[in-house]
This record gives sequence, C-alpha cells and structure tokens, in this order.
Amino acid sequence: MKDTMRIGTLVGGGDAVRVIPQIVGHGFESFSLTFWQTTGKTDLVETGKRVQELAAEHDFVISSVGIFGNPLTNTGDNSDAIASWERLIDHAHLFGTDMVSGFTGRLPGVSIDESIPKFTEVFGELSKRAADRGLRIAFENCSMGGDWGSGDWNIAHNPLAWEKMFNAVPADNIGLEWEPCHQMVQLIDPIPQLRKWTDKIFHVHGKDATIAWDIVKEYGIHGPNPYVWHRTPGFGDTNWTDVISILRQAGYKGTIDIEGWHDPVYRDELEMMGQVHALNYLKQCRGGSFVPNPL
Repeated sequence: MKDTMRIGTLVGGGDAVRVIPQIVGHGFESFSLTFWQTTGKTDLVETGKRVQELAAEHDFVISSVGIFGNPLTNTGDNSDAIASWERLIDHAHLFGTDMVSGFTGRLPGVSIDESIPKFTEVFGELSKRAADRGLRIAFENCSMGGDWGSGDWNIAHNPLAWEKMFNAVPADNIGLEWEPCHQMVQLIDPIPQLRKWTDKIFHVHGKDATIAWDIVKEYGIHGPNPYVWHRTPGFGDTNWTDVISILRQAGYKGTIDIEGWHDPVYRDELEMMGQVHALNYLKQCRGGSFVPNPL
C-alpha cells in the first residue's frame, strides 16, 4: 500500500482484536479505534500489542484512538473522561498512531461561549500532554443534538466555534476530525468549508448525508417530518471526488475512516454490505488503487 490516503473504518477499541480479523479481508486499509465515555477495563498495552501484530500481518494502519465523552463535566457517566484522554495520549504510540480524537465536551445547558473557558482549561493541559509525546488531538464535528445556545456533549460543531476554540488554545497540535455529514444536517455546504479549513483537518470520518430539500422547502426543519438522514458514503449527497481532491491539493496525508451504523437503509444485516460498498466507492473517488510511475 503506497497511497498517501488510506480508506478504512471505525472499530470499537475494546473489540478491535476480535473484530478486525473478521473484516480486514474486505480491503480496509486503516482502522480508527473508538471508546465511549471511558476506556474502561481495556488493557491498552496488550490491545496495542495485538493490534500492531495484526497491522504487520495485514498491512493496515491505526489512524487514531478516540474517546467520546464529556471531559468538561467529568462527572457521572463521564467521570473517567479526562483520565481516558490522558490514558490514550500516554498509550497512543503502542497502537502506532500519532492522533487521539474525541468530543471537546460541553457545559450542559449553556452556550458555546460559556463553555470556552472550561475548554481552555481542560484542553490547554491535554494539548500540552499530547505535544510532549508528539501527538495531535482531533475534535469530531458532531453536534450530538446541541446548538449554539445549549447542548450536552460537544462544542466543535460550528465553524465559529472552531475559531473560538483555536483562538483560546492556539496550539498547532489541535485540529478537527471532520466529516461532511455533521455540517449538512445544519444545512451547511461542506465543500467551501473544507477548502477554508484544510489546514486544521487532521482526520476525516467517512460519513455522508441525504437532505430532503422538498421537505425543507415545504415544512422547514422543525416539523414532524425528517429532512436529513446520515448516510454511508456512496449513498448520500456529497461529491467525495471533490472532497478527496481538495484534501490532496492541500497535502492531506491522513485517512478517511468510514463511520458506519447510521444509515437508515444499509443497516442491521446490510451493515457490512453498505460499508464495503463505501470502501470500494471511496477508493474509486480516490482514483482507484495506487499505480507506481515508470522509473
């Protein structure tokens, strides 16, 4: 594998050793390992060792390890969120990756502006811890149902919020784990946004969306009828050839990892059918398989 942009998928960190051998044969070139709210009882040393053995055998890379909780509250079900960020930062090298990803967190029930001071406190320290180990931090751009005025999980879902975040913590090693879907559900055109923010995009999730513009035009976005659906790439509205071209022109050397388990059609028993379609589709949008130039 010589291409500078690999196509892969997300796998639960605690299940990686069990799941990766079952699906790597479909042609996935990278895996992003994720944990929900806590790394829990996962032995990161042993898991990292086993995953690296599989990577050597099957020629894939671990693009990132991620923790998706609320480190700004760090209480209740999220009481292990900051410790999990620290754990993954300290153990990322064992997985062969230089990136830790996740939600920024948020102070529940208040605006993004009111959450910025706590974000600065928490990620000012975590970004330094990561930088000391040569690591980057990437924030997913999912709203998790929040908006500017209120929410429970994440502030990194709007470009004005990104400006505030990166001004508050002006560290070169913090950026975005971007995908078009989370912008499209806000009716933001992802293509001009991508052109503007390529220097801060460290990781890309392969997730798309379908917008029902007929419903938007007749009923708006607050009626009873759904107006947008998360989709697996190849089934949504995004021009992924344009996305990959823009990323390549900007010198992006990362991966695109499919975030499955959201598509309303290719789900349940059709889940891997949809993901493998997305894998092959994104490879074609990439230009196909790598072909070396003549000497």
